[in-house]
Amino acid sequence: MGAPSPRKDVLLVGFGAVGAVYSMILQKSGKVNLTVVARSNHDLVKNEGVHFKSLKFGEIQGWRPYRVAKSVAAAADRPYSHVFVATKCVPDVIKTSKMLAPLLSSPYTERFPQPTYVLLQNGLNVEKDLYEALSALSLPTPRIISTALYIMANMLSPNVVQHNDMDKVVMGVYRHKDMTTTTNTPEEQAALEELADMFVSGGGTAEIVPEIQRRKYAKNALNVTFSGICALTRYPFTSFFRPPPSEPSHTYTIYVHPSTAQQIQDYSIPVIKGVLDEMVTLGHTLGFTPDSVDGLPATWAADALEMTRKGQSTPQAAHRPSTMVDIEHGDPIEVEVIWGEVIRLAKERGVPMPRTETIYGLLLIIQNQILREREQKAAAPKTEKTSGQPTAAAPTPAAPTSFMGGLVPISRLISSYLFSTKH
Repeated sequence: MGAPSPRKDVLLVGFGAVGAVYSMILQKSGKVNLTVVARSNHDLVKNEGVHFKSLKFGEIQGWRPYRVAKSVAAAADRPYSHVFVATKCVPDVIKTSKMLAPLLSSPYTERFPQPTYVLLQNGLNVEKDLYEALSALSLPTPRIISTALYIMANMLSPNVVQHNDMDKVVMGVYRHKDMTTTTNTPEEQAALEELADMFVSGGGTAEIVPEIQRRKYAKNALNVTFSGICALTRYPFTSFFRPPPSEPSHTYTIYVHPSTAQQIQDYSIPVIKGVLDEMVTLGHTLGFTPDSVDGLPATWAADALEMTRKGQSTPQAAHRPSTMVDIEHGDPIEVEVIWGEVIRLAKERGVPMPRTETIYGLLLIIQNQILREREQKAAAPKTEKTSGQPTAAAPTPAAPTSFMGGLVPISRLISSYLFSTKH
């Protein structure tokens, strides 16, 4: 037997619940020395480690990555084979290229080669900004791998992560302005297999696809519809799917009250189905037709609606979409990459999407006020000293969550389409 391959230095930026789970998987692979950038929880992670409560991996106390850094700048002291980005993509707050600026500028670019960037982010066109920044370096074609993630995880506290039994990375090479090439070159396939091996060796699940954007689009269609409507109504899925408790042991409080149940069925559910239908129509216009590789089946919208209804009608359903929780926390939402990009794609192709555009337009108002309140809070100490203006009240905290936590039934429904496991 030959000597084992040396471990690769890799960096992960964004140490929330998703970043923490994938950090553990990557380090568990035995193939990497992992540096993580943990900002708000840096001291806790470094001194106490991370505690995982996972149905898949079990109870893990005090897990620590190979190295913890407070910032990307602090981590930019060595070459990396891969840089994983697990932050929310909120370009109206900070662009990915600005967040990764220490890796994209001198002295890093003069000392070290550019790594392969792996984007573990929701939304469409999340790669564009980074691609343009890398292209400006006059280097060979930027190496970006994009993903669609299916994972149920949330932060119970700054260093306690709750994880269910599901984690899957669907990965493909980012091809700028190209969503029609559906064959990987030998070099692309080798890069994807190397990355998939890291995840699988660490106990994760990975799938390689020849064209990632249509898979990201399918997942984004679920976010656009269900997360968008929950965010606007401020109520979770169970408010329009779950019947009243039928037994004393069923203690849930959010359900469809009989007084207006028929109106919800007649008016609210068709709106939801209409958004899904708009997403399918645009997807087919983009070339994701039922007869194409990973295309959207004709029954996709109806199947997604029905399986979400089944999953969210049970007494155990407790999921609250992440966008809704972000709004409750006063945190910026991913409005541009989840909703805005869809509307821009539709307008470029002349596809009317009135329902989806309404959701986007209303969420823009919410995002606008979240950003205004954040700006006011940041300026509050100076304002109080000069004008005595009161600060805005902080929103009531709510339990963090993952959007995909409520979509497990969908994930198992479209198993041959979205979730066939291979690498």
